[in-house]
Amino acid sequence: MAALKKDEELITNDSVENGEDEELDAVEEGETKDPAKKKKKKKKKKKAENGANAENEPTAVTNALEKIELAVEDGGAEGDEKKKKKKKNKNKSGKGPVKEQTNPPTIPIAELYPDGNFPEGQITEHGPAEGIDERTAKERFSSEEKRALDRLHQDIYQEIRHAAEAHRQTRKYMRDWIKPGMTMIQICEELESTARRLIGEDGLKAGLAFPTGCSRNHCAAHYTPNTGDTTVLEYDDVVKIDFGTHINGRIIDCAFTLSFNPRYDPLVKGVQEATEAGIKASGVDVRLCDVGAAVQEVMESHEVEIDGQIYQVKPIRNLNGHSIGPYRIHAGKTVPIVKGGETTRMEENEFYAIETFGSTGRGQVHDDMDCSHYMKNFDQQFVPLRLQSSKQLLNLINKNFGTLAFCKRWLERAGASRYAMALKDLCDKGVVDAYPPLCDIKGCYTAQFEHTILLRPTCKEIISRGDDY
Repeated sequence: MAALKKDEELITNDSVENGEDEELDAVEEGETKDPAKKKKKKKKKKKAENGANAENEPTAVTNALEKIELAVEDGGAEGDEKKKKKKKNKNKSGKGPVKEQTNPPTIPIAELYPDGNFPEGQITEHGPAEGIDERTAKERFSSEEKRALDRLHQDIYQEIRHAAEAHRQTRKYMRDWIKPGMTMIQICEELESTARRLIGEDGLKAGLAFPTGCSRNHCAAHYTPNTGDTTVLEYDDVVKIDFGTHINGRIIDCAFTLSFNPRYDPLVKGVQEATEAGIKASGVDVRLCDVGAAVQEVMESHEVEIDGQIYQVKPIRNLNGHSIGPYRIHAGKTVPIVKGGETTRMEENEFYAIETFGSTGRGQVHDDMDCSHYMKNFDQQFVPLRLQSSKQLLNLINKNFGTLAFCKRWLERAGASRYAMALKDLCDKGVVDAYPPLCDIKGCYTAQFEHTILLRPTCKEIISRGDDY
């Protein structure tokens, strides 16, 4: 319709000059009722009366101008249509998700990014290292040799980014969902079921990398509720939510702290800023002890007032960050959060969990409470087992978890029953290691933040970075 209207309204320059246009006469007599047409035709008549040389004006230009005016008058309908088509095509290009995630999230990440190109983490330069000038770190960005090395590992990068996106979307949902009054089992089951859906759980190819840590207050790490635990999250609790996802053994280890009473905000802020300092200091050729020094300096600059008493935020000196390997959450290198420690340097294409713990207590943890976390010993060779129940339990562990960490709830989910003696036997023989909850003194409060970083040849990628932290 719009195109047809435009053709009917075109007036040739010859007809203006010779006075043969009937509609112009109608304008003089006040017969044209359409304001838009009236305005245009008045302009044309005025141009003719003023002696404008209409014969010499290119008709194509005049027609184009009229079309533009008509398009504006029509509200830009055609332009809007083009914009919609362009937006639609952009979603099909593979540069963004082709679907919108539901709330609560239910669509697997692989379906949101069917081309296999998952969102990249935050890209930064490698931290300055002792004996390495800043210019050398910057040159890595533009080095063609380093870029070529980057391209060689794109399949690994996409796997870890896939796991990271599942982690981001899960925690985004859970941070709003978790409320005081919920049981710890309720929180863990909701988080784990959400993460399993998003990661597209598929045996040892994709799933959760370790049990959900939901340690409260003086307990800093490695607590997840066993079956029958009726612990309830309270308004005055400080809870650390630590969970992991993986694709083909490429693990995202990432944690955050939730508190509902604002009096704990300085503690949480101090630990988060210390984690950021550790991330900033990390990089290829950086000594691990230098990362620890950076963390301690920032964390100890914070203090928190609780019940009228002021506490310095102390790093928990016997907890560390760590390197991560395929199907191996602790791959051998530790990243301290205090001065001293290893002078070993970080290397290209290593994955690290930069995690920091702050406390209002002694700043040192010990084993306490019922154990829930277990993991098969990565380096353990074949060990003969006498008990048939131990052999059966080990087969179940190998099939469902391999060398990834698990908890008692997960054994039961996999079908194990009456496994207590068999699990103890496997631990006694060194086949499986137990990781009890780690606690500071009772009455104190602890906080934790953690990100997984990748030291690419060209840059440092904070893979698990999100809008939240």
